[in-house]
Amino acid sequence: MQVAIVKYNAGNVRSVDCALRRLGVEATLTDNEEVLRKADRVIFPGVGEAGTTMDFLSATGLGDVIRSLKNPVLGICLGMQLMCRHSEEGDVDGLGIFDVDVKRFQSIRHEDKVPHMGWNTLTQVHEPLFKGFSKDEFVYFVHSYYVPLNPYTAATTDYILPFSAALHKDNFFATQFHPEKSGPVGERILKNFLTL
Repeated sequence: MQVAIVKYNAGNVRSVDCALRRLGVEATLTDNEEVLRKADRVIFPGVGEAGTTMDFLSATGLGDVIRSLKNPVLGICLGMQLMCRHSEEGDVDGLGIFDVDVKRFQSIRHEDKVPHMGWNTLTQVHEPLFKGFSKDEFVYFVHSYYVPLNPYTAATTDYILPFSAALHKDNFFATQFHPEKSGPVGERILKNFLTL
């Protein structure tokens, strides 16, 4: 199986690569359009800032490539947010794959800390990404912006308010949390993606 990780100016690539290696998969880190189109699976990771990252994706043409892919694509964290229509972070338009906007968390109570950082459970999970899931399984989040619940929501988490922990539309899948940092639960999600 050929797995491509999108190479662009965002972090977290090494963690994703290590998680795939634990599953026996040697991924290719690339920004080459032909390689991305021919891959069996594409992973669009991300730790960074939406505005500068979208500027980079637009300038290099990578944004258009990702938007037009027909193979299964998994966006992670910032990758998921950039797949949406617009983000309040940097007041920037995203790739528009998911027709929903990204919002900034607003603390309501003193104990509401932003960024949302740590382990939370998923509810209302939908296959195929969450095949074999049971209740009360934890995944790891680090983010200050969130995607509201919408028709593409494939899993929900509650922090300050209920929000989309995962999205799904056609061949595009995305998680706000980091499966590559979520232990055996995250590895199972990655395996589900690889065996769609």
